[in-house]
Amino acid sequence: MFESAAVKLTLWYLAIIMAISLVFSGMLYHVSGDELDRNVNRQVGYFERFLGPDQSSDYGLLRQQQLNQDLHRLRANLVVFNLLVLFTGGAASYWLSRRTLDPIESAMESQSRFASDASHELRTPLTAIQTENEVALRNKSMTKTQAVNIIKSNLEEVAKLRDLSEGLLRLANGNGTIDDPKSVSLEEVADIAISRYKKAAAAKKIKIRTKMTGLQALGDKDSLAELMSILIDNAIKYSPAGTVISINDSKKSKQVSFTVSDKGEGINQVDLPRIFDRFYQADSSRNKQTSGGYGLGLAIAKRIAEAHKGHIKVTSSAGHGTAFTVYLPAA
Repeated sequence: MFESAAVKLTLWYLAIIMAISLVFSGMLYHVSGDELDRNVNRQVGYFERFLGPDQSSDYGLLRQQQLNQDLHRLRANLVVFNLLVLFTGGAASYWLSRRTLDPIESAMESQSRFASDASHELRTPLTAIQTENEVALRNKSMTKTQAVNIIKSNLEEVAKLRDLSEGLLRLANGNGTIDDPKSVSLEEVADIAISRYKKAAAAKKIKIRTKMTGLQALGDKDSLAELMSILIDNAIKYSPAGTVISINDSKKSKQVSFTVSDKGEGINQVDLPRIFDRFYQADSSRNKQTSGGYGLGLAIAKRIAEAHKGHIKVTSSAGHGTAFTVYLPAA
């Protein structure tokens, strides 16, 4: 579809270029022809005063032949020029049309993947709920305990659907900017984020150590707390029991940054470019059975960082842990 659109767009570009080239060529030929014709007439009129009738006639015929030759060369040069415009303009038009359509094609492919992944993730809990209920309906001797267990299982699947829908809404509702950025203490942000995951870290006997220096970022405190929470949650999920998660900040020029690093399983280099994609965990390279997530967290973290006119980087190697660094404007 996009290749056909690129060809059509190329033809339109080329038609416009050739129309302009032909119009200017026609104008150039007309103006140059008139100028050459006036020069010939002036020369013939000048020499008629010094030549006889026969010589003057011969000279006029000679200058007319030269004029015709000059016009012929001008036409040939203009034809060559327009052929060059045709080929170079065609190549440039195709390149420009592909460059114009590439972002649209990428956006449509991304939207298609997103719809496919979202439908897959939504289908899984819905199928589980439907299957359990159908089995329960066919079980004529089901006890109260069994019914309670089925209801609990259904509620777990409903909670998963709620978490998924909330993550999708956060991705969809982001307007790309922070309307009223204020000075925010990164140390305070870290305290808020850590408090949310104290129990999860304690359950795996993971220690969270901070080394914050009181730096101030420009942004929204709640959004930055959510960003850091996502990174801490991610670190806890992929860290072995009994390890340490470190959080520290730093400043360089007009930027401040904070880093969340762990000693977990790490990420393969081939997977690093994709970790901020939505539904990354749907890929076989991550084990959803272990993480229990949907792969939306890092996509949301990236969106929040970009909304603060910052960015997020990751360094990792398989088996040696991962470090996420978020760069933000300094307050």
